[in-house]
Amino acid sequence: MKAFAVIGPSQSGKSTLVDALAGLEGARPEALQTLGDARVVSFGFMDERWSALDLPGGQDSLAQHGPVLAACDAAVLCVPPEADAAVLAAPYLRLLEESGIPTFLFINRIDAAGNRIADIVAALQNYCAHGIVLRQVPMRSGDQITGAIDLISERAWKYEEGQRSSLVELPDNMLPREQEARSELLESLADFDDALLEQIIEDQAPMADEVYQVATSVLQHHDLVPALIGSASQGNGILRLMKSLRHEAPDVTATCARSGLESDVLAVGCLANHLKHLGKTVVLRALGGSVAPGDRLGGDTIGALNALDGKSPVAAIAPGEFAVAIKSDHMSLGCYFTADDAEPLPDWAAAHPPALRRLIHPLNERDESKLSSALALLTEIDPGLSVAQDELSGLSELGVQGTQHLRRVVEKLEDGFGIRTENEQVPPVLQETIKRGMEKHYRHRKQSGGAGQFADVLIDIAPRAAGSGFAFDEVVKGGAVPRNYIPSVEAGARDALDAGPAGYPVVDIAVTLKDGKAHSVDSSDYAFRTAGQNAVREALAELGTVVLQPIMNVEINVPSVFAGNLVQLVSGMKGRVLGFEGHPAASGWDVFHALIPQIALEELAHALSSATRGTAWAAGTLDHYEETRELATA
Repeated sequence: MKAFAVIGPSQSGKSTLVDALAGLEGARPEALQTLGDARVVSFGFMDERWSALDLPGGQDSLAQHGPVLAACDAAVLCVPPEADAAVLAAPYLRLLEESGIPTFLFINRIDAAGNRIADIVAALQNYCAHGIVLRQVPMRSGDQITGAIDLISERAWKYEEGQRSSLVELPDNMLPREQEARSELLESLADFDDALLEQIIEDQAPMADEVYQVATSVLQHHDLVPALIGSASQGNGILRLMKSLRHEAPDVTATCARSGLESDVLAVGCLANHLKHLGKTVVLRALGGSVAPGDRLGGDTIGALNALDGKSPVAAIAPGEFAVAIKSDHMSLGCYFTADDAEPLPDWAAAHPPALRRLIHPLNERDESKLSSALALLTEIDPGLSVAQDELSGLSELGVQGTQHLRRVVEKLEDGFGIRTENEQVPPVLQETIKRGMEKHYRHRKQSGGAGQFADVLIDIAPRAAGSGFAFDEVVKGGAVPRNYIPSVEAGARDALDAGPAGYPVVDIAVTLKDGKAHSVDSSDYAFRTAGQNAVREALAELGTVVLQPIMNVEINVPSVFAGNLVQLVSGMKGRVLGFEGHPAASGWDVFHALIPQIALEELAHALSSATRGTAWAAGTLDHYEETRELATA
């Protein structure tokens, strides 16, 4: 069995294309497993078994693509027929380039193309380091595309609505364009084959079979990206695409070798779900050997294996075949499985950093522990989801890829686990500091029967440089404060810094104990700790503090065409542009650097989605804290 992924921007017709490919021979697909918005469709074609993995488009769903591509032999990138829409394919082209998976480009809905095919390919080429070569050119009748010419076989096919295309004579008026495009194709292929290059130099006409062999080698080594055209909804160009996959896509042996684990890798988990009555299910593809229920995989034995319909048990799956693993809780996505271990997928398969962060809690307090368990399980089946604990509130903090991803997680918690939840934006971690210093005297005295409490301290409090933290010193002379009580004064000072006048932690101050008094009976560690704490608190209240907000160093991956728009966007968020440069490894991409207040990160995520048509993503790390004047205390 061979497997290929169909990916691309939203509304490009991916699902229609998969259905058209699976229905080429008139039979219904052998099996269909719906996992969230992704599908695995198995079908037969020319006495061979195939699986097509149909993935949803959009930045929120891109995290699913890595594990799926790791399990597939080839990929089909389905794109709209407009040059202006080429940028929407940029994230997918970048991922395919990084993965090294053999890729076909399919320009869909060609009957409604708004641009010349050459212009569409040229626009897509901006985002692809490997050359994109046309394997077909359209036949036209006026402004209408009526068919396609295969540039290797030099055969012309007329489109028939809802039926297979019919073979026709190559129109005379198309000969110049066909010859020009064929020469460009042969020259591109000749860069990777000396024999073909020699034939071209000697003006010999290469045989079609020889050109197909070169094209197959070039595709399997991911040297070039062949582009085909058609219309999935009309059934046009579908057979040519499927035949190209059949003859040129590598088999599971190459996919296994791409893992880099030699013969040790047995399987990979490509999709997962949590079903109410079955628990966690993982779709496995066997790679380097057969897999059967009870086998050791990923360091433990696996449970039952079902066919993709989720109901029919299977005794075993041979290399290349798929099955759904049930009752195998130790298995997660993002791994190649050997018998004894789970090896992480390459870096290219990892999800982008979370675009949004949310604090989540159950509506019913009794579901607290249930929610923690459910979120832990969801992180095992959803590669784009991360969960941490917020230090201030103690609530679970979700990291999601976007608003649609957040909605899916919330719905999954309610439908799959019976947990209704609420969520809110994570507040920024604010701090306080002072801008000037002072001396402060404080006497703690209390008498309530028995031994009393007495401690007298004179401290000096002063600001320190940003990021310096807290410092304590003492210059007491003559034993006015016994040495054994000085650490208690420091401990009290630290206690006072937990929350300043505005309620936030106080940072970057120095406290010096200058003088004090003690009583031989009533003084104690507790008394001096209380005195130190209250002395600092009163000093902070008299001095007034300024509130500091975290400033993030943000790196934005953005298609170059949108990079200039980000300058005004960042400035509008009270951020500072540090600069941008071309991405060192991704064609058509820039890396944009800026300093942005942490409180604006969610606004940035929404603005990026709008300004870049959902193609850019950002990652931020804490850079420093700076004053927020609007929140300063008097």
